[in-house]
Amino acid sequence: MAVETGDEAPKFKLPAKPREEVDVGSVIGKKKVVLLFFPLAFSSVCTAEMCHMRDDWQQYTSLGAKVFAISVDSPFVTDKFRQLERIPFPILSDFNKQVSRSYGVLQDDLMGLKGVSKRSVFVMGADGKVRYRWVTDDPGVQVKFDEIVAALKA
Repeated sequence: MAVETGDEAPKFKLPAKPREEVDVGSVIGKKKVVLLFFPLAFSSVCTAEMCHMRDDWQQYTSLGAKVFAISVDSPFVTDKFRQLERIPFPILSDFNKQVSRSYGVLQDDLMGLKGVSKRSVFVMGADGKVRYRWVTDDPGVQVKFDEIVAALKA
């Protein structure tokens, strides 16, 4: 079942790199949180998304947001992608697809690849409730950065 606006956000832990787990659940319900699910590291639209967030990083930190990106790539890949693109926030590996499934954003088939996260965004308020939800089945569509900012300001 998909997580919808107004729902309590599911809490979870995922690795940011091999043997280094990030407890996102310890932040949900305490701070504003932005979750950016994306299909695959190093693809053009995903790289543009992460680099846009990096380049506007000051805006997100000034709004008090904790940002986490999530893909089904292995923790080796997510860590390397973060390093090469100088991304200032954790990129988490949902290799086992449990978090993508729990948020309702696991795409069954993407160009023959089975079980890839849909490009999607969830913004949670400091109370842990989803304030904004955006999901697309088209991996070529970019997230609406202005709507993320507006949700954080609301």
